[in-house]
Amino acid sequence: MNFRRPNADEATGTVNRSRSVVPMSGICSRCVDGCKGGCEIWLSSFRGREVLYPGPFGGVTAGSDKNYPVDYSHLNIQGYARGAKGLPEGVEGGPDTALFPKVDTETEYGWDKKVKLRVPIFTGALGSTEIARKNWEHFAIGAAIAGITLVCGENVCGIDPALELDSNGKITKSPEMDRRIEVYRRFCEGYGELLVQMNVEDTRFGVAEYVSSKHNLETIELKWGQGAKCIGGEIKVKSVDRAVELKKRGYVVSPDPTLSENQTAFEKGAIKEFERHSRLGFVTKEAFLEEVDRLRGLGFKRITMKTGAYSAVELAMALRYGAEAKLDLLTIDGAPGGTGMSPWPMMNEWGIPTFYLQALTYKYCEKLSKRGIRVPDIAIAGGFSSEDGVFKALAMGSPYVKAVCMGRGLMIPGMVGKNIANWISEDSLPNSVSKYGKTVNEIFVNYAELEEKFGSKMKDIPLGAVGIYTYCQKFKVGLQQLMAGSRNFRLSTITRKDLMALTEEAAKISGIPYVMDAYSKEANEILDE
Repeated sequence: MNFRRPNADEATGTVNRSRSVVPMSGICSRCVDGCKGGCEIWLSSFRGREVLYPGPFGGVTAGSDKNYPVDYSHLNIQGYARGAKGLPEGVEGGPDTALFPKVDTETEYGWDKKVKLRVPIFTGALGSTEIARKNWEHFAIGAAIAGITLVCGENVCGIDPALELDSNGKITKSPEMDRRIEVYRRFCEGYGELLVQMNVEDTRFGVAEYVSSKHNLETIELKWGQGAKCIGGEIKVKSVDRAVELKKRGYVVSPDPTLSENQTAFEKGAIKEFERHSRLGFVTKEAFLEEVDRLRGLGFKRITMKTGAYSAVELAMALRYGAEAKLDLLTIDGAPGGTGMSPWPMMNEWGIPTFYLQALTYKYCEKLSKRGIRVPDIAIAGGFSSEDGVFKALAMGSPYVKAVCMGRGLMIPGMVGKNIANWISEDSLPNSVSKYGKTVNEIFVNYAELEEKFGSKMKDIPLGAVGIYTYCQKFKVGLQQLMAGSRNFRLSTITRKDLMALTEEAAKISGIPYVMDAYSKEANEILDE
């Protein structure tokens, strides 16, 4: 089975000349001397390292198109003709009480001081990337009014042009971080929270101390490794001076902007941009537990952690050490998720795919639970975009998985809303939008609802935020319908029994019963009456 054709992809702007391609290498079966392009080998011959990344960098998000052997489409949701789990106390299930709009989609996470979400999703880490910076008002306000958590990702302070450090290299001022926190807080209504994520550089800069002392932030998130894709999270820098500045701040900058040959290549136009990388993390149990204690000592009420698609060993470490540290939330991010800031080969070929990673997560959680060890609340991430996938993740990971972390699925509505605003102002609405109307009230189905709620404050809510809210409302209704069909009227009543595996391989990996075996005993009991 060919899971992905290498050497050509829309994400990197490369194509094969021939329709006949060698499956393993992706090279045209007849490679012609004189070909004018443009597969990845052809483009890499003169643009080199640039071809490692989706582009145009900072203007796109990108996700792997590798077709894994098993994924969540290999599961289906069970439907029932009786029952109604999770109705309010004293309410008996029936046609007039078990109505899908009554389904409660709220969830919560945390060891003691819990955070509630109106729907069981939250944003992935929106950090130092240009996509996050230029769309922050849309993403942050949208998450706040939708009642979900927003993760402010790594390196925000470290790349802030106006960053000020003391003589010990610790942050004294970061206007960009200040802006990000303040924008979210203006519209937060008690559901969700903003939490800041830290990697190696963030810890060295004193990000935790800064957001705790200046903003009294309640939650901080640790991140194992440099990025969810191990070596992901790069940004591109388009000037030598800026690249040198980031190198002086301690970042890995490639190619080295301090070398004369690279400066000459930039001046002549060969090198058009530099990459800023963070360092790889190195985890030990002792250092991890000490860091959690240190952060609690700074006053943080909640400590969360995000880990990537590492091996089964690192997953076991995250769960076992996280349980000992009493983490409030552990986000486990599988392949092939991401927002396109990692090298394209890594996004496609590195790490354990989400379905497999969640199957291992459940297995390990069960093992710890049977030993009487309480594991942290779990969030699963890695390629989700719709309510059916989220239902499956919650059910497959029940009772440990409380929410799903989404990257591009929650970014896209923000960018769509922003672009609609631009098209309206330019009187250039495309037909795909104008067929619904030409004003915001006609185009956005939830605009009148928000106008009624926020009144004069609507002028401060950008249309990208309206897009995210509108998407979350669609998500809520879709989830309510799926839950009602499976007779679950609260998220906490969803179990693994509400799923069936459509292939025997999916059943073997996940432990979910094969469709021909699911409820077989109960069915035969009825037949034998």
